[in-house]
Amino acid sequence: MEQNHAAHAEGRNRAGHRSKIIVALLAAVLGVFGAHWWYLGRRFAWLVTLLAVLLLILAQLYPVWWDSPPFLLLIIPVTAGFIESLVFALKPDEWFDARYNPGSGRSTRTGWGPVIIAIVSTLVGSSVLLFGIALIVMHVYRALGWLDGYVL
Repeated sequence: MEQNHAAHAEGRNRAGHRSKIIVALLAAVLGVFGAHWWYLGRRFAWLVTLLAVLLLILAQLYPVWWDSPPFLLLIIPVTAGFIESLVFALKPDEWFDARYNPGSGRSTRTGWGPVIIAIVSTLVGSSVLLFGIALIVMHVYRALGWLDGYVL
């Protein structure tokens, strides 16, 4: 009976082996919703998803949704997703296995995949962050009246 339980636990761990590449991709593409948190089984993943969905719903209440404070606040989880993508992509495989695949019986060997993901994530993430900062600055300047007569 105990051997059966050990075999079942070992099978569950092997089926639950998490991929570092998938985590990095999820963080880069759907990090705003915390998709990588769900994949890793982190506690409070639902909170990240709820916050992002709530901010998107609140942004829809404004006449110009992309220039609303709730939408501009989304730059925080978007940036966090890109940063976590970089962290997961560039951490050593051994660190990832020790942290997220203990006892799985498999070891992660990723090669160049995470490096490419890190490069693309850096390029796209920095562009998105700079665009978000520009939107925030324009929103604040317009709200303070500093751009009256200069922009529509």
